[in-house]
Amino acid sequence: MHDVLNIFIKSIFIENLVFAYFLGMCSYIAVSKTVKTATGLGLAVTFVMTITVPLNYLILNYILKPGALSWISPKFAQLDLSFLTFIVFIAVIASMVQLVEMFVERFAPALYTSLGIFLPLIAVNCAILGASLFMQERDYATIWQALAYGFGSGLGWFFAIVSMAAIRERLKYSNIPKPLQGAGIAFILTGLMGIAFMSFMGIKL
Repeated sequence: MHDVLNIFIKSIFIENLVFAYFLGMCSYIAVSKTVKTATGLGLAVTFVMTITVPLNYLILNYILKPGALSWISPKFAQLDLSFLTFIVFIAVIASMVQLVEMFVERFAPALYTSLGIFLPLIAVNCAILGASLFMQERDYATIWQALAYGFGSGLGWFFAIVSMAAIRERLKYSNIPKPLQGAGIAFILTGLMGIAFMSFMGIKL
């Protein structure tokens, strides 16, 4: 339980996918203009990460890894399907994104319209695929650790985009030089927030 909590906290603050690795920047910059749309996309990304990371963990450990299929029969003990990892991870992510898109279109049509193309583009959001690949690289011992990492990474991305949206809404009342308006000031703010989040690296867990 202690390890699960540590992974959860680290994935939000210390290893934030936006501020530590700068993943998912395209939708992060494009959708963080208003808090409402940023909240909608952030929740969608959090949901997709929470589902796909532990699901990909199970697929990796019980199907794709060398010898993972030995639970079916000893004949498959030498079988290695790890070359399918990228394809399977992306397929799982795309399936979950399709479900989210259908749900948002059905129950929140205004949000669906405001998010536009960036909702289906969650399927190719490098932050979501990156979370599954980090899960694979770190070789978590249990599905609960993978779940904690997926949920924490999603929350970290959610906090990042909502915080940026809140700041950018206030910037509408600021006198920003014309060349820096829009994406320019957003990138500068992201860098400053990334430096601020580096202070969490001093936390000992």
